[in-house]
Amino acid sequence: MKRWPTPKHLADSPVGEAIRHWENLGYPRRAKRLHESAVILTQQFNGEVPQTFEELVSLPGVGEYTANAILAFAFGQRSLVLDVNVRRLLARAWLGQSHQAPTISVIERALAQELLPICEQHAAAWSAASMELGATICTARDPLCEKCPIVNNCNWFSQGKPNSDIPKKIQARYEGSIRQERGRILKILREQQNSATLEQLKKQSPDQQRCETALTQLLNEGMIEKTRGRYALPSS
Repeated sequence: MKRWPTPKHLADSPVGEAIRHWENLGYPRRAKRLHESAVILTQQFNGEVPQTFEELVSLPGVGEYTANAILAFAFGQRSLVLDVNVRRLLARAWLGQSHQAPTISVIERALAQELLPICEQHAAAWSAASMELGATICTARDPLCEKCPIVNNCNWFSQGKPNSDIPKKIQARYEGSIRQERGRILKILREQQNSATLEQLKKQSPDQQRCETALTQLLNEGMIEKTRGRYALPSS
């Protein structure tokens, strides 16, 4: 925030710098999309973040959840914020299920919409509170039911916390994955100012083929660039 206080500040910097300073904040491609969004905001929205759902989802990497979260938390609007923590809370307290389904159902969306207060200020507060309750108390593993402020109204707790027969979303394995290799390569390129050769990037890789596949993906996505046989973060 200090380095790029406005979209224009970020847009004026190379995308490689956005990737470098993203570090361990999550998927590195989000840094590239953030930079792309900053450019669009600067060129098309006078450097301001738009305040409508349709305009927000037109930005790179912004989907339904992110757009609604921005509307609620940045602009105080009444919008339906459904992240994994809110969905788990709804599944347990209202639907009596141990966990949420892999995808949002019509019933779940209708329930969430019904619970959302009409008043914009109260709706934004509800979104923040339900998200916080799900993240800190009604956790996926070992929920702190004894500290939950709505435990006496929780259908799942009143039933003895049974394990529901609902498929869980399976997270792809990170260890030994292309995603892990991509992260390793980007970490090397972030931490050094100069470019690196293929030999240097392969040196610490446990799998040479996986390294080459990751490099090809990163190049195709514009996450890195190759000049005269050397790899680096984008310079423009």
